Amino acid sequence: MKIKKNIVIMYLIGLLQGMVFYSAVSTLYRQAVGVTVFQITIIESISLALALAFELPWGILAEKIGYKRTMIICCMLYFLSKIVFWKANGFGMFLLERIMLSIVMAGLSGVDISVLYLSCEKERVHKVFSIYDSLQTAGLLIAAGIYNVFLCEDYRAAGLATVISYGIAAVLACFLKEVKSTEPKEEPPMKEFVVILKDTLKRKELLLFLVGIALFSECHQTITVFLNQLQYIRSGMSDRMIGIVYVIVTIIGLLGAKSASFTKTLGKKKTGILLFSTAIGACLALMLTVNPILSVVAILLLRLAYSLLVPLSQTIENQMVTHKNRATALSIHSLIMDGVAIFTNLIYGKVSDCYLPAAFAIGMGFCIIGLLLFVYSTNKMVREG
Repeated sequence: MKIKKNIVIMYLIGLLQGMVFYSAVSTLYRQAVGVTVFQITIIESISLALALAFELPWGILAEKIGYKRTMIICCMLYFLSKIVFWKANGFGMFLLERIMLSIVMAGLSGVDISVLYLSCEKERVHKVFSIYDSLQTAGLLIAAGIYNVFLCEDYRAAGLATVISYGIAAVLACFLKEVKSTEPKEEPPMKEFVVILKDTLKRKELLLFLVGIALFSECHQTITVFLNQLQYIRSGMSDRMIGIVYVIVTIIGLLGAKSASFTKTLGKKKTGILLFSTAIGACLALMLTVNPILSVVAILLLRLAYSLLVPLSQTIENQMVTHKNRATALSIHSLIMDGVAIFTNLIYGKVSDCYLPAAFAIGMGFCIIGLLLFVYSTNKMVREG
């Protein structure tokens, strides 16, 4: 009963934290108060750098106080960060929101997934991850629909609605049951972290896998969250049209729930190759066209590929964790992936301010590198089946 309750609560938290009502116009929201795309990516990179700095103390703290308390603290900070975003009126306030978010991301890094992983039968892990990711997407869909019908072009109202959603999620976190033992350990937390870090850095295939997934993930994040809106404007689309397309893109994201069955049909390696290749094609199309229909189709394909890849990559990543302190190991993985993101974010931001198609070309290049790393690493790590 305890395990079932945990999964349901995590599903609800995922749904509510997916309800970011301003997502369809997040770049336009910031630009409305004078923040440029390059400034946005500077904020993102600072946030990621801080998240790296917070990974170690958060990893140690999460193992000490337990995953439930960590979830509660992070969900509360998440809620407060959305209040700051709602009231933000310039670069400084948006930076503050992102600093708060970096603390949250470092704290949640590996913890939410660990709660799910330890709360279900191991043969159901991939399915549970797929549903969790799909519910986050469902939250985006609900928020996008409400924005499009009731809040279109009212950015501040969209910010307030997001505050309410995250407030409810913070309350729900209080009802989780602990799944992590907090008994004192013989190994000091710092020593334990160093041991896991050294072990991770020795595993070449794991490192290449993480870098490859990070390159794909950041390409998706940058294009579908920030650059897509610039491409839509470049193609002559209105705010309302952008909102409608966002709903469609979000619906496509729900297909991530089919990741387990899709992977079972093709196998892990072939699935990864297909999804990376789809992302490469999408970036190529965005680079070459200003046609609104082709632009939308390319974004849809990129979103679909990402939605199907995330549960697969999470499953492979969790299966590769050999240490008892799972959250610490996954935090180290996130630290590595965030390091990649800091590098790529600044490149995307600077290039897109100068010439948008060049940013899409860079995304295509990063996905090609990611594909090569994925193929090499999975040749050694993953058994088809």
